[in-house]
Amino acid sequence: MNNTLVTDSKTIFFVKRCFDLAQLGKNGASPNPIVGAVLVHNDQIIGEGYHKKHGTAHAEVNALASVKDHHKHLIPSSTIYVSLEPCCIFGSTPPCTNLIIKHKISKVVFACIDRTAGVLGKSINLLEEAGVEVTSGILEKDGAFIVQPRTVYTTQKRPYIILKYAVSQDGYMGKADQQIWMTNSFSKRLVHRWRSESNAIIVGTNTAELDNPQLTNRLFYGPSPLRIVLDRSARLSKKLNIFDGQQPTWVITECPDQFDAKQNLQIIQIDFDEHLLERLMTKLYTAKVGILIVEGGQRLLESFIQHNLWDEARVFETSKVLESGIKAPILNLQPKRIIPIKDDVLKVFYAS
Repeated sequence: MNNTLVTDSKTIFFVKRCFDLAQLGKNGASPNPIVGAVLVHNDQIIGEGYHKKHGTAHAEVNALASVKDHHKHLIPSSTIYVSLEPCCIFGSTPPCTNLIIKHKISKVVFACIDRTAGVLGKSINLLEEAGVEVTSGILEKDGAFIVQPRTVYTTQKRPYIILKYAVSQDGYMGKADQQIWMTNSFSKRLVHRWRSESNAIIVGTNTAELDNPQLTNRLFYGPSPLRIVLDRSARLSKKLNIFDGQQPTWVITECPDQFDAKQNLQIIQIDFDEHLLERLMTKLYTAKVGILIVEGGQRLLESFIQHNLWDEARVFETSKVLESGIKAPILNLQPKRIIPIKDDVLKVFYAS
C-alpha cells in the first residue's frame, strides 16, 4: 500500500468530488455511510456514483454502472477514487472489493478506513493481493468527518445523536404553559431538511402535549423520520398529531395497555429508570436507526447531555426575548461552526 499522502491537485480534486457525491446520499444511506466514488482514466472522469439508499448498490457499483459503453474498455486502466475504504464483507450487497477485482481496475485511492467490524483496513490486503495498487489517507480527516454517523453507529452500537433546540436572547427555550415559535422560516425549512437526513426524531411528553408537533418533513425533499415520543403514564391525548397514523411512530411507555392498536403505531414498554435511554438506544440500533434527532423538551435534552449521549448539537440563537420561562441547556463548549440565518444564528457543537 502507498502510505505516502498524495497531495497533487488532481488527486485532491477527485477525492473532493467523491465527498460532494457522498452528500447526495444523506437522505437515504443511513445507517450505512454516505459514500461517493469516481472512476478516472487519464485525468478524465468516465464514471461516478454514490450510495443512494441503505440496502441498495454502493457508490463503487453505481460509478461502474454509469460508465458509457464506449468507455468500458478503459476500466482496467483506470483509477477509482472513493471517499471511504471499499467494503470487503457481504451485507445487503456483495463486497465492493470483489467488483473492483472483477473489473481489473488497476488502482484504488480512498480517503479513510471504514470502522465497520470486518472491514477496518482489510480491503487493502485483499486488493493488493489481487495486484491492485492502493493509496489511502487522502484528505483522511475530511473523509472520517462525513462518515462519523456511521462510525458511531458501528463502534458504539447506537445512533448518532443530534440535539436540536432554539434559545432566546436571554437564555430561554420556551414557556411552560404556551407554545412559542422561536426561529424564522428559513431555519424552520433547514430543520425539515435535517429530518429528511435522519432516521428518527424524539420528543418528550410535555413537548408533544404543548406544541403538538407533527415531526414530519414537509418543507424539503426526502423522507420523514420515525417519530418517537416518551409517554410514561400514557397521559397524552390520542388526538395529538403524533398519533395521526401518517408516519411510523414509537410510543415509549410503562403503560402499554392504555394504547389501542393503530396503523403505524408501535407501543414499546421500557421502565423509566436510569437505564431508559440506554435501553432505548439499543432498540434503535437493532432497528437500524443510524441518526437520531432529539428535538425536546428541556428535560429530555438535559437527560441526553447528563448521560453523555450526544454527538452533535445544533442550537439556534434567536432574536426573541422571553424574560422568563424554561431555561435552555448550556453546553460548556465552543461552537465549531457559526452560521447566520437571517435574524437567527445557528451554532454547531460536537461532543468530541
